[in-house]
Amino acid sequence: MEPVYSIRPVLAIAVSLACAFLIVLTGEKRRNLREFWTLAASVLGCTIVVSMFPHIYHGGEYIFTMVSIVPGVGLDFRVDAFGMFFAFLSSFLWIFTSIYSIGYMRALKEHAQTRYYFAFAACIASAVGIAFAGNLLTLFIFYEMLTMSAFPLVIHEETPEALYAGKKYLAYTLSGGALVLLGMAIAYTLAGTLTFTSHGFLAGHGSAQMLKILFAIFIMGFGVKAAIIPLHSWLPSAMVAPTPVSALLHAVAVVNAGIFGIVRVVCSVYGIELVASLGLGLPLAIVASITIIVGSLFALAQDNLKLMLAYSTVSQLSYIILGAALLSPSALSGGVVHIAHQGFMKITLFFCAGAILVQTGKRNMSEMNGIGRKMPLTMMGFTMCAFGMIGTPPMCGFITKWYLGLGALEAGHPIFIVVLLASALLNAAYYLPPVYNAFFKEPDASLKGKEASWWLLAPILVCAAISLMLGIIPTTSYMPLQLARTFLGIGGM
Repeated sequence: MEPVYSIRPVLAIAVSLACAFLIVLTGEKRRNLREFWTLAASVLGCTIVVSMFPHIYHGGEYIFTMVSIVPGVGLDFRVDAFGMFFAFLSSFLWIFTSIYSIGYMRALKEHAQTRYYFAFAACIASAVGIAFAGNLLTLFIFYEMLTMSAFPLVIHEETPEALYAGKKYLAYTLSGGALVLLGMAIAYTLAGTLTFTSHGFLAGHGSAQMLKILFAIFIMGFGVKAAIIPLHSWLPSAMVAPTPVSALLHAVAVVNAGIFGIVRVVCSVYGIELVASLGLGLPLAIVASITIIVGSLFALAQDNLKLMLAYSTVSQLSYIILGAALLSPSALSGGVVHIAHQGFMKITLFFCAGAILVQTGKRNMSEMNGIGRKMPLTMMGFTMCAFGMIGTPPMCGFITKWYLGLGALEAGHPIFIVVLLASALLNAAYYLPPVYNAFFKEPDASLKGKEASWWLLAPILVCAAISLMLGIIPTTSYMPLQLARTFLGIGGM
């Protein structure tokens, strides 16, 4: 199917940027109008993305070139199945995060809300730009825009701890960006182009040794945002930010941008065949496996709920990297689809943590005994997604681990099934105790509170329900698993 030349990829980005500036112009005094722009940006952006869905799902593409910068490289946009996958996830979850943010920021009477909503809108515009990038240069521009847009959110509280976390965040992510820039320069020197293709553009260019070094540079560069151990420590530190920001970092944009970059490098810069012929898959799978296990061990040691979820993200993101590294059809499907599965489940868990904080003031799990009796709907959503993270059917996390396990067998590396099983046991070790304590222990005398407002509760329940639906009907048309298989060129649609 021939690509369609269309301005819609740019419009999806422009809508968010326009609303970001309208938020600034509205200011603090007209709170309702400012929040209207926030919701309008999320709905309009998602609507434009969805309008491209049918053509992409059936194997088509949208392209648009704004300007040529150097021979073979311009500010190019290209919407394929993987870009659509990431853009839809980001824009769709942004709707729920916007609704949740309004309730959260109002309930806690947070300061600097105009700055907050402006940065939030800029982050989503950047994430959609990353998704629709047609080459490495365009991706890099929006990748760095995302870095800078998220910084005001990380330091939102403006406490010494928040300012330190912001400096650490910039030190890590800008260093990662510098490595990506170096990789781009080398890739352009070798191939004379940076344009993504379905089978990669580096095959036949450069020596095997140079391509291996370049691959390591790209993985380290994108691996900072993807929180590969030992490049991960900025992420737990950033948990000092408001809970909706944590949800943005972990489920909607920032860490997923790093994962998106790694999958693009494997599939659209190198190509699966070249990665396999260079023997790069197994070392990457080992790095991912170490991160999966060590991240879970760190999570097991936490009492602060948001920190536990942060280390869980470190672990869960590397499922996606493991799927990409194994290179088999099932593993790739499981890895790519986990971007959506992890996104819906993790955003629900962070929403629950925020609702608990708003209603009870509690941050530590040791202080939450009996909270299921005070906030049963919130903890029902938490429990559903906790079981999903463990990999229990019928939640969508089971689909991820099933396909990764099949993929490990297809790749001839059954040892990685042991990694998945060990990870599931560790997941159970840190997710089940708070669930048990919430419902089966008597409430602490200091525990006061009730269910949060529907601004907070509705996003929790809807995202938890979607996490369940994605596990029950994963092979239905237009589901994330099917879109992932379209991108990978796998049959069985």
